[in-house]
Amino acid sequence: MAPQYGRSGPSRPHIDIIDPDLYERGGIPHDQFAWLRDNDPVHWHADPSETVPGFWAVTRHADVVEVSRRADLFSSAARGAMFTETEPEDLALYRMMILYMDPPDHTQRRSMVNRGFTPRMIKQLEGHVRDISHQLIDAVAAKGEADFVEDIAAPLPAYVICELLGAPVEDREQVYHWADKMIAFDDPELAGSRDVGRQTAAEIFAYAGELAARRRADPCDDIASKLLQPDSSGYALSDEEFALFVLILLVAGTETTRNASSGGMLTFFQHPGQWERLKADRSLLRTAPDEIVRWSSPLNLFRRTVTADTELGGKQLKQGDKVVVFYPSANRDERAIDDPFTFDIARDPNPHIGFGGGGPHFCLGTHLARLELSVLFEAIMDRMPDIRLAAEPRRLRSNFINGIKEMRVEFPASTPR
Repeated sequence: MAPQYGRSGPSRPHIDIIDPDLYERGGIPHDQFAWLRDNDPVHWHADPSETVPGFWAVTRHADVVEVSRRADLFSSAARGAMFTETEPEDLALYRMMILYMDPPDHTQRRSMVNRGFTPRMIKQLEGHVRDISHQLIDAVAAKGEADFVEDIAAPLPAYVICELLGAPVEDREQVYHWADKMIAFDDPELAGSRDVGRQTAAEIFAYAGELAARRRADPCDDIASKLLQPDSSGYALSDEEFALFVLILLVAGTETTRNASSGGMLTFFQHPGQWERLKADRSLLRTAPDEIVRWSSPLNLFRRTVTADTELGGKQLKQGDKVVVFYPSANRDERAIDDPFTFDIARDPNPHIGFGGGGPHFCLGTHLARLELSVLFEAIMDRMPDIRLAAEPRRLRSNFINGIKEMRVEFPASTPR
């Protein structure tokens, strides 16, 4: 069902789509997004920071795609890709990270990192993803209850990243807890403060340095070894560049699957007919992951900076303006997606932009995320097909990540495999 605001709703809601408390209390503010898409799709929004006067909130699918694809006009490097303002000394360091680059630097780095995400590399992870999914279910099977987030959705992508990096199995728990801290910097229950995030980043850097030393001495068939070896032009990542890659991989590589898994499971609880449909037709595992990502939109936003005076959505944007794209809004835009307020696991084609709006920063791990979601939900259907919600989920306090931090579930107890 579409929200009350939209073409048929004349009244204007209070617009504040950046308050992290809003997302913790009620999830994605679809009422506000619908009104903005119909009435003010490129909206000048007050900024809680005192360092900038405000930002342009971009809410329509076509405009989000335009911003995503025009790196020449909407820069990730100028002021960074995150919503909050970055200190100049931090920005200089972060610009070594692919997320904070523009072409041509981004193009060169992306082509190098792509070596670790080829179809062959992802395909050879399928068995590991399946084994990890069943191991996580084994750990809770006899209890008949679990926290779906902590016990299943969150550890899965962190453990898979260990496989990607060639990290030892015994490091899985540490990597998981680092990822948990990094994505929760706005939730005091999980992170406490930005200082905790900085400390966590320092620990990841130190770990990446040790991993780089091991992989240089003993290369393996994993992404760490490939990135530390020279490419066709003779370029290889430095230790600092490799550490920044590991940092972004931990954040970007965990958040999509973690929050799509938990958000997808919650959506199936809310749409039980679709769960029964999936159980009856496993071929829908091909299309279900994209619909789960569209519906849950694990990433809420990214920021860009205008590089030259331009026009977008009928508004005149000035050089230096802050622009923020909102993926959940674009993913419910009826101008681009038919019947967007219906959850349909057979939706095909599915022009969602839950993995980004195209362009240079399209999600590098898209195929891996689809694989993880497909394998995990297949394992759940095999092992706990009668899973049900046991308590009201608790959402993450964040305007960056649309996530659930606790979701208690119940299922008939069974013996581990």
